[in-house]
Amino acid sequence: MSQPPARPQAFITAPPRRVLFLCVHNSARSQMAEGFARALAPPEVEVWSAGSEPSSVNPLAIEVMREVGIDIREQRSQRIDQVPWREADTVVTLCGEAEGICPVVAGDVRRVHWPLPDPAAAPEPQRLKAFQSARDEIRWRVASLWPRGETP
Repeated sequence: MSQPPARPQAFITAPPRRVLFLCVHNSARSQMAEGFARALAPPEVEVWSAGSEPSSVNPLAIEVMREVGIDIREQRSQRIDQVPWREADTVVTLCGEAEGICPVVAGDVRRVHWPLPDPAAAPEPQRLKAFQSARDEIRWRVASLWPRGETP
């Protein structure tokens, strides 16, 4: 008799305990995700963000997060090798480029891909709105990792 297929781990039954948000420049989307995760995850959860070509945290990311009461001014763009990514149980990539540069992770590590448009690439007149839209989408997605009611 054959074994039933193993069920994939669901966030609802096994929320992340050590999560890495990964994007190429680690300047906007992954920084906002880190900020939301720090605000929404239980206190024992470890949260990191990093990139393969980090730059600096985009001032518009800081501004739109401040609009929803989350301060990410102290966060810094980091290279993937500056965070303990091998300890992560969940790796979330937030841009198309990142899925290709994501490090090889163990088979039991969840990989989640959120291919969100880069708000910094929006034309100047629409850039703030693009950051706000990205923020709102990221908030909803991060909240789904640790469902527990209201989000900030």
